[in-house]
Amino acid sequence: MTGSPDEILSPEVQIALAHTRPNVRGALRIFFELDARLARIIAATTEPMLGQMRLAWWRDMLNNPIGERPSGDVVLDGIGRHWEGREPELIALVDGWEHMLAPAPMGEDDAVGFAKGRSAGFIAALSAVHAPEPAWEAAALVWAFADMAAKVTLDEERALMIELGQSQQASRKRLPRTARGLAVLGALGARALDRGARPLMEGRGASLLATRAAIFGK
Repeated sequence: MTGSPDEILSPEVQIALAHTRPNVRGALRIFFELDARLARIIAATTEPMLGQMRLAWWRDMLNNPIGERPSGDVVLDGIGRHWEGREPELIALVDGWEHMLAPAPMGEDDAVGFAKGRSAGFIAALSAVHAPEPAWEAAALVWAFADMAAKVTLDEERALMIELGQSQQASRKRLPRTARGLAVLGALGARALDRGARPLMEGRGASLLATRAAIFGK
């Protein structure tokens, strides 16, 4: 598990990080790098039990004290620097991704469990400088559902992700400056869902929308 290179983050995540305050950017970057690592595990899994074993390794590492973790993995080392004492929020992310190993087609409980696991870590990274507000989870869930809706192959699962993501739209509000990175992903996610679960940065309007969300918070 160790010795892996830095994860390649999506364009929309890189934009969100650019609009995140420096004092939480490190923690948020590590969250996204772990998220990308877990996504690769799931994508490469052909046997659910093997996927569960690989996720269990991450869960065990996050439960171990820093001194008992192997060194040399950029994500695991970054967790030690930026998430010490807050690892349970990242374990929620691991638990969320485990829902993606459910038999196809995924049901609503697993889809919601996946999205909530992803949103928990996202919000935890930002909460170091600002107490979370209800609208934060709505934006994070919209992003999580939209991102996965663009990647699943089954039409039934895609339709479910779109429905669940759009159900959060009424709760999306303007976010404070401390959460502008989240506002960017929430706005891009809402646009992607409205376009039938297209990739978040697809089309010329995506960059303009990201800039607008970074300025106005929605």
